[in-house]
Amino acid sequence: MPTIVNMHEAKTHLSRLVERVLAGEEVVIARAGRPVAELRPVGRPDLAFGGLAGQISYDDEAFGEAADAEVAALFDGDPAGAAC
Repeated sequence: MPTIVNMHEAKTHLSRLVERVLAGEEVVIARAGRPVAELRPVGRPDLAFGGLAGQISYDDEAFGEAADAEVAALFDGDPAGAAC
C-alpha cells in the first residue's frame, strides 16, 4: 500500500520523499484527499550498442550514388532532379 501525502507536505519534504522512493517505498501525492500524482524512480533501459549486430542487413547498392544525387537535388532546390 503506497504512502499518501498531501500537496503541502510533498512540497515541504520533497527531498525526504524522493529518498523514500529510492529506498523502494511507493508515494502518492494527493490534493484535497484525491490522489493526483505518483513519485517513482525513473527507469532507464540498459543501452546495448551493437545489440542487433548480425540481425539487420541492408544493400549497399540501394543506397548508392543515385540516392545521393536525389537528395542533393532536393537540397539544391531542383525538384525536377528528384524522383518523388
